[in-house]
Amino acid sequence: MTDLPRRALVMGASGFVGSHVTRKLAERGDDVRVYLRKSSSTVGIDDLDVERCYGDLYDEDALRAAMADRDVVYYCVVDTRFHLRDPAPLFETNVNCLRRVLDVAVTAGLHRFVFCSTIGTIALGDGRGPVTEDMPFDWGDKGGPYIESRRQAEDLVLSYARDRGLPAVAMCVSNPYGPGDWQPHQGLMVQYAAFGKVPVYINGVCTEVVGIEDVAEAFLLAAEHGRTGERYIISETYMPMRDMLTTAATAVGAKPPRIGIPLPVVYAAVWVAERVARLLGREMPMNTNGVRLLHIMAPADHSKATRELGWHPRPTTESLERAARFYIDQAKKAATR
Repeated sequence: MTDLPRRALVMGASGFVGSHVTRKLAERGDDVRVYLRKSSSTVGIDDLDVERCYGDLYDEDALRAAMADRDVVYYCVVDTRFHLRDPAPLFETNVNCLRRVLDVAVTAGLHRFVFCSTIGTIALGDGRGPVTEDMPFDWGDKGGPYIESRRQAEDLVLSYARDRGLPAVAMCVSNPYGPGDWQPHQGLMVQYAAFGKVPVYINGVCTEVVGIEDVAEAFLLAAEHGRTGERYIISETYMPMRDMLTTAATAVGAKPPRIGIPLPVVYAAVWVAERVARLLGREMPMNTNGVRLLHIMAPADHSKATRELGWHPRPTTESLERAARFYIDQAKKAATR
């Protein structure tokens, strides 16, 4: 194509990444269609003039109709519930349902299939420098079922690109933060920090972070410049947890965390809470695998995305500040209703 793709389908448009991709496309003036379940919360896109199609990932006819006449599919559907004791839903949504979508996509005549993957599919490395897309996956079983489901999903997409001609690219997105996070999961600690409810941080924990609006920009750039079958690290910087929470708190005048907790203490406390939850037959929103995911990843090199896509992310501190202000604004609005 010589012109920018203008007919887009966003799958998973009700989620954090998907809603921002949808917004960026609509603001650019594209012809945007979204694929949703009837039960999806669409507060993140309700102010946008986009075409809505309804269905699920099991409805082949609805999937075909949604992809008809589209240039680009942005696939942002993911089950992120790493804490599930039974991982079957993770593999069903992240892998098995994805395969159904890919079977439709290969016949849709697309210019590009932009797949929302995760930085959890890149290497951990040997500690001697930032990791890149070219390094082999070396996690073993350290990531648990969630990371394994995401790794299988990315491998599936790339196999369709390699073997069946799907013009797909995989976006290895790190931890995104910013405004418009209506149902915070990744951003929950940042939200609590903005409310002044996080007096502590975990010593020595650093993670890759990125602004959500820069993630959306990367997706649009990938549709235009991405190379079929390639992966792109979409992350801005490697940031200590203390800095993240302090940035959010100070942006809105809240008290930042002041007490550092040793990582082994956190593991022990979560391990005990897990056992109690099992005895009570409840799901824990955090488990020891989740704690491991907080600190296991290495610094990452996003220069490939800059070089090939023309992606130049802004400092994530700006997005953390905007996220904090968003959470406070929404709390104030809720209090006046």
